[in-house]
Amino acid sequence: MIYAKIIGTGSYLPERVVTNQDLEKIVDTNDEWIVSRTGIRERHYAADDQNASDLALIACQRAMQAAGVTAGDIDLIIVGTSTPDMVFPATACILQDKLGVKQGFAFDIQAVCAGFVYGLATADKFIRSGSVKCALVVGAEVFSRIMNWQDRSTCVLFGDGAGAVVVKASDTPGILSTHLHTDGSYRHALATPGTVEGGKVRGSPMLTMEGSTVYKFAVKAFEEVAWEALRANYMVPADIDKFICHQANQRIIMHAAKKLALPDDKVVLTVDKHGNTSAASIPLALDTVVREEKIKAGNTILLAALGGGFAWGAALLKW
Repeated sequence: MIYAKIIGTGSYLPERVVTNQDLEKIVDTNDEWIVSRTGIRERHYAADDQNASDLALIACQRAMQAAGVTAGDIDLIIVGTSTPDMVFPATACILQDKLGVKQGFAFDIQAVCAGFVYGLATADKFIRSGSVKCALVVGAEVFSRIMNWQDRSTCVLFGDGAGAVVVKASDTPGILSTHLHTDGSYRHALATPGTVEGGKVRGSPMLTMEGSTVYKFAVKAFEEVAWEALRANYMVPADIDKFICHQANQRIIMHAAKKLALPDDKVVLTVDKHGNTSAASIPLALDTVVREEKIKAGNTILLAALGGGFAWGAALLKW
């Protein structure tokens, strides 16, 4: 039987660090307000000449180095992003060229903050089918470009960054199962509702969010999809070694962990250092704990994410 297994991780955060104190100078907010509600202390913003593919390039190079693979090994590239380089072609196509990958195929997935989990689920299916042997799954975002700087409830939350994993066909289990969901009736609760028409922007090109709606739905969704993944594999929360939730808000993450009775040492928190990086947040957090050697062979890891749509999902991994 063919399995799909993560064999390398990588991430990249732009050089520019923006602290809560920096934001106090441009918007009506303060460090105490931001930290108490979100746990965020700083985030990174891309340089003017950096696009999502540029951030993704460095994350992928690091993941490929960790996995010991070259451009000639990659036959699938999936990029989860809500801030693509351009309308088209896909950021994944641009990334493929920058990486020097000459074979296979590449495409973007738009599931906002759930983009990486959706991409991982898709790569898993391609590898298990036997049609792909080695894939790059990437989350890359430049959310600083779609912020409304008059809306203090949202502009302080987001940052830029990229995370990537190399997923390869294996004889031993890696990705145990994935579970995806969407409820389009919530499409207005978290959105960037603008589009391009006749060379002009129609609607708003900036992010909007109904914070309380997202919060309540996220806590419920994370608990339910976590149990769905566990039951599918005849496991219980005690079997989880690391819980890597979408890094949007520390209170949401810890509330979800409490619902699962997970101790703090099993919960990965990196939101304080990079804010909400949307599709990039889970692979960023995963790469952080891998490089800190906090994940060991044989560990069971639960990933869970929710983004605009609402789109949400989970992946259960054996390391």
